[in-house]
Amino acid sequence: MPDDGITETTGRLRPTPGRTPAEPATPAGPAPGTGRPFVSFAEPGTSDGFGGFDTFDSYDPLDQATTRLRPVRTRIRTRPRLVAAAACLVLGLGLIGGAVTGSWLTGDSAGADGALSSFTAAGGLWHSVPVDQLFPPTVDGQGAGPGGADRTWTRIAVAPDSGCADAFDPLLRQALAPVGCLRLLRATYTDVTRSQVTTVGLLFTKADAATMTSLKARFQQQGLDRRTDLMPRPYPVKDTVAAGFGDAQRASWTVSVLTDAPVVVYAVSGFADGRIVTAPQPAAEAVKPGATTAPAQAGLGNDAQGLADRVERSLRRTVGSASEKPS
Repeated sequence: MPDDGITETTGRLRPTPGRTPAEPATPAGPAPGTGRPFVSFAEPGTSDGFGGFDTFDSYDPLDQATTRLRPVRTRIRTRPRLVAAAACLVLGLGLIGGAVTGSWLTGDSAGADGALSSFTAAGGLWHSVPVDQLFPPTVDGQGAGPGGADRTWTRIAVAPDSGCADAFDPLLRQALAPVGCLRLLRATYTDVTRSQVTTVGLLFTKADAATMTSLKARFQQQGLDRRTDLMPRPYPVKDTVAAGFGDAQRASWTVSVLTDAPVVVYAVSGFADGRIVTAPQPAAEAVKPGATTAPAQAGLGNDAQGLADRVERSLRRTVGSASEKPS
């Protein structure tokens, strides 16, 4: 026993290389049974202190003659460390997920606000944008003609902005009634040969985005844009090649309900010589390859579809510029 009275209470051995273990001495402390521990530096024990050998250790008889130390396993600390690591992992994933979710929500909100701003801005273009921007004096249609031929249309006249009372056939006016009529803008064009005329129109509605989406779905599901009893009417212009462009001269047409703007875009085409067309055909069918009807072979479907598409594109560009915030 050391002089300071401190005794070793573990079973680990101290290395004593090169010496033969001495005979155990009689303890100099109090007699057995008085409460002080008795320590004997005898042969190494056969247990790691946890109730027996584990699967990683085996008892070697040769260890009796050596003082090789057994590895002290730190099993007690394993569970707290695992718990702490798991807690850190959960906390880290929570912070990352929260940041990503917040960023996603912010971006989605900004996108919704931008779309709403664009939709609102489009509703006021009828009185704030120059007419030449909505209906350019000349419209180039590269590849817009039959067989991919180029087309060019020249504006004949622009109608004064007005209501919708006489602009559509009765059934079409009834179909458009749910979105209302704020203002109607129209212009009539002719091709380079001045043998064909086309009226293109922009109907600015009073509807919100949900109502416009509902109307578009109805047109698509019920095929309202293909019925000959739901055609838009042309805008004839006196003393021009479009002077005789009336209801009986309508040969092909298209109607497009927008959902990102409160606008309905349409176009209707016919012959400039005033001939009556007994079998008008929707532009979507007249532009199909192999179509043999008179409107298809004359390219009147291409005129209606091509002009409507380009006026719609111009409108979208104007809406984008109007809704941009100053930097």
